[in-house]
This record gives sequence, C-alpha cells and structure tokens, in this order.
Amino acid sequence: MNKSGISIVLLPGMDGSGTLFADFIAALGAEFDPIVVAYPPDKLLNYAALEEVARSHLPLGKPFVILGESFSGPIAISLAASNPDGLIGLVLSCTFARNPHSIFSPFKSIVNLLPVREKLLNLMWPLFFGRYASSQSRTLLRQALATVSPEVIRIRLTSVLEVDYSAQLKKVSIPLLYLRATDDYVVFPNASKYIKQLVPTLTQVDIKGPHLLLQAVPTAAAMAVRQFVSSNLASGDNSVI
Repeated sequence: MNKSGISIVLLPGMDGSGTLFADFIAALGAEFDPIVVAYPPDKLLNYAALEEVARSHLPLGKPFVILGESFSGPIAISLAASNPDGLIGLVLSCTFARNPHSIFSPFKSIVNLLPVREKLLNLMWPLFFGRYASSQSRTLLRQALATVSPEVIRIRLTSVLEVDYSAQLKKVSIPLLYLRATDDYVVFPNASKYIKQLVPTLTQVDIKGPHLLLQAVPTAAAMAVRQFVSSNLASGDNSVI
C-alpha cells in the first residue's frame, strides 16, 4: 500500500493494451497504487462502451486520480464529469475533448481502407516518438499494436473523428492537469487551448517530449503528476520541464 493511499487509474492510448505504461508507473514510485485499464482487443467498442469498461476499474472507498492518455482523453473527461465517489483529480496527457483534426472528419469513410499492423506502425512510430524514437520504443509499440485486431483500430480511429465531449468537459469541477508535449506531432496545441477555454482553472505543464510523453520522458511526466496531486489545486502554471 502506498503512503498516500491514492490510486491512479491509467487509461491507455489507441492500442488500448495498457502495456506502454510500465516505465511511467516505475517513475511514479510507491506514492500511488496504479490501476491499468486495458480495453478488449477484439471487440468493436465506441467511446461510450469503452467508458463503461474503464468505469468498472474505478476503485471503491479510497481517493483516486484518473489519467487519460491520447485516445482515452474523452473517456477520462466523461468519467470525471460523472463525479464518481473518491475522484480527486483528472490528468489529461497529450489529448483532446473533441476531434483534434476536424479537417479529416469528411474522410471517415476511408478509415476502413487504411493499412494496419506493420504498415500502420511505420506511420505511427515517427509521429508518436519523433526525435525521441529508438529501437526499443519501436518494439514496444509493435508489441502493443499486435494485440489489437485491425477492425478495432479502425473503429477507434473513427471514434476520434466523431468525438466531441465539450459538454462533459464543462461539467468537470475537480482539479485538472494537462500535460502537453512540446514536440507533439499528433495532437497540436489548439487541443489544449480549447480545453483551457472550457476549464480556465486547469494547470498546464509543458514537457519537452513527443506525443507518447509518458513513454519517452516518464520521469518528467511522473514528477508533474506528483506535484499536481500534492498541491491538489490547479495553479495555471505553464512552465516547461
């Protein structure tokens, strides 16, 4: 049991496996009890259905924080908006409340034509890691994607193009931390700016790193989360770590 008795519920990115959190969990140390949510790799579930999967992992009878990474940001927002008992904070990492690339919305019909598996890895790896990429990061991402069926990847991409959880975000009343990667080539700064428009009290911390921030620079990301939880109050600081 950690000293603070606080759990942190980790909602994964597009792969949904939760395996990519290992280094971040290690960097958090013993201060938190991590609860890693993994989405079904072979079921065609939209955001609403995946939210119910995540909700089933929320701890009972103890304080906790929800962290939504990338794809899971809308799920984290919706969970927080429902104000579950024990929730004391929300962390959003390199994510969005609505489709971050609305220009692509008209092209939802071609998602089923997109390549997956190795071809998708070749596309995603440089975007997700940028100059922080390594052979190890490529291997980890390949292993995570290998657990998910192509059809599941496609429905998750479609869900991103359709999502708009602005209404849910407006209902979030707990302290909110947004982790923004300075070298994010997937989710651009307009996504965090929009979230701040709806929740002006949020704390934003800019960290030098790529889209997969928790994987590339886990120590800096973990430090920001620890500071946020210890203060338990958004400060509005926009420092670069």
